Amino acid sequence: MFAAFKGCFSLKRPKQTPGYEKPSVLAAETPFTVSEVKALYELFKKLSNSIINDGLIHKEEFQLALFRNRYRRNLFADRIFDLFDIKRNGVIDFEEFVRSLGVFHPNALVEDKMKFAFRLYDLRQTGFIEREELKEMVLALLHESELVLSDDEVEMIVDNTWKDADTNGDGKIDLEEWKELVSKNPSLLKNMTLPYLKDITMAFPSFVLSSEVEDTEI
Repeated sequence: MFAAFKGCFSLKRPKQTPGYEKPSVLAAETPFTVSEVKALYELFKKLSNSIINDGLIHKEEFQLALFRNRYRRNLFADRIFDLFDIKRNGVIDFEEFVRSLGVFHPNALVEDKMKFAFRLYDLRQTGFIEREELKEMVLALLHESELVLSDDEVEMIVDNTWKDADTNGDGKIDLEEWKELVSKNPSLLKNMTLPYLKDITMAFPSFVLSSEVEDTEI
């Protein structure tokens, strides 16, 4: 479902690139090697200038990279964009891109993956996952996977998950309960590791799903 960006790119790194940090600095503070950071920089340049030529990834460019369609809306894409936007200014700069993507590296700490996934499900950013948020994410997953379940089946999935997660019965899932749930169900973090980040190409990483999407004229 993801557009592949290939080609030969210049290795010039203009100082005016927003959020630019030397590859050696980012490599020292993320799971990436210097050469991997350089490859990510080439990918970032392509993405950040695909619609607006300003060296920043806007949400429309993020959508275009994910779906080849700048107008397609997706709950996961919106949440991932928001989490990558560390500075909370509506765009993703190079430093944010590398540091956030580092969570998906095979060598990233499981603790970091757990925290990122928790924030992904915490749609309203309250510090807790509420039942309605869990249901929204389940419905989004089913929709993107093109699985059709009845309302009763969806409720059963949510109820069973909630029963396992809300161990103290306070009507919400906190971070410690989430960690306990994930430790019992490691498949919940399956999409938090992208094996090919160890061999980075110019293909945009598949963050969440692997389904095919028809090419769309922009």
